[in-house]
Amino acid sequence: MLEELSRPAAFLDRDGVLNEDNGYAYRPDQIKWMPGSREAVRLLNQSGYLVFVVTNQSGISRGLYTDDDVKSLHKWMNNELSKVGAFINDFRYCPFHPDYADGVYAKFENWRKPSPGMILDLMDSWPIESKGSFLIGDRSSDVEAAHAANINGFLFTGGALLPFVNDIVSLHASRVDE
Repeated sequence: MLEELSRPAAFLDRDGVLNEDNGYAYRPDQIKWMPGSREAVRLLNQSGYLVFVVTNQSGISRGLYTDDDVKSLHKWMNNELSKVGAFINDFRYCPFHPDYADGVYAKFENWRKPSPGMILDLMDSWPIESKGSFLIGDRSSDVEAAHAANINGFLFTGGALLPFVNDIVSLHASRVDE
């Protein structure tokens, strides 16, 4: 039954893909959406993808903000996305950073990109078809995590996210038709 319901997923890095990376954002007033990012999420939703955010959040282990701050921000982001008819199915974040490892977040070490832990956890938790799934990130570590999870990884270097996502969706649709 799970096989029948499975579908491809789009895994999105947060800072630098959905919103500008201004360093350790954890409050709504720190979020400036990337151009076309909300519409890109809506396109992914409408195209039948499950949509997930996978983000390293070392600000937690650095003591800059808390898990609850990140969860609250993600809830706010989904609320903002809903205003344009878009949504994120689920969020994963990694609080671990090796330079600030005091043992509290050690169990998340394999979640820190370039490790694929967040992606693999989502694949275990949702009916995801790995064929056709992909990740968009703004760093090589994001793409490495995608490859380690055996999905495509695309490096987003800035600008408008919607045309970038549209190209990927079109590319994947043409492969399905082949």
